[in-house]
Amino acid sequence: MSGLRYRLVAGLYDVVSLEWPVYRAGRVVGVDATGLRAGDRVLDVGCGTGLSMPLVRDVVGARGAVVGVDASPQMLRRSRSRIERAGWTNVQLIRADAADPPPALRAGPEFDAVLFVYALSVVADWRRAWYGAIDLLRPGGRATIVDLALPTDGWRVLSPAARLACLAGGSDPHRHPWKLLEAGFTDVGHEVLRGGHVHVVSGRRSG
Repeated sequence: MSGLRYRLVAGLYDVVSLEWPVYRAGRVVGVDATGLRAGDRVLDVGCGTGLSMPLVRDVVGARGAVVGVDASPQMLRRSRSRIERAGWTNVQLIRADAADPPPALRAGPEFDAVLFVYALSVVADWRRAWYGAIDLLRPGGRATIVDLALPTDGWRVLSPAARLACLAGGSDPHRHPWKLLEAGFTDVGHEVLRGGHVHVVSGRRSG
């Protein structure tokens, strides 16, 4: 989604993004597939308005840490409001391009998990964003990609609606970024939801 789209819809993003009727399921399954534990340190790349953060924070608890990265100040403002309302003190937000992690991230401890939830199909330099985040993931840590494709099989009838949703959100449904997990990862699981429109892929970084 371009910067202009973010400025226009940030305040209503949680509604107009079809999160609850369509995409929430992928987010929930993705966080569950990551296998987070209490005390884990988690990087949420392209965190947007922070929709994944309650799910992650519920698992890692007060002893864990969640770092959200997003390039849009408008989206981060919504995410910060979510954090403040919840009273979380171990959730940090960083404004940065997903393809260019700031030095502060590289200077800190490695992450136990990295999440890309509906992000890599939007980011222009998506491969660079992926490898930059994986460089911050400890060996044995898990990475999860939740992203979009066009419906398949009997669900193809919904392809026009899926194309429209992707166009509105700036997503490329032909990118299939989860294929990045085919190299350098083990214990890879792949779940398909919403008739092939949502893919959840999670794996463990090889030592």
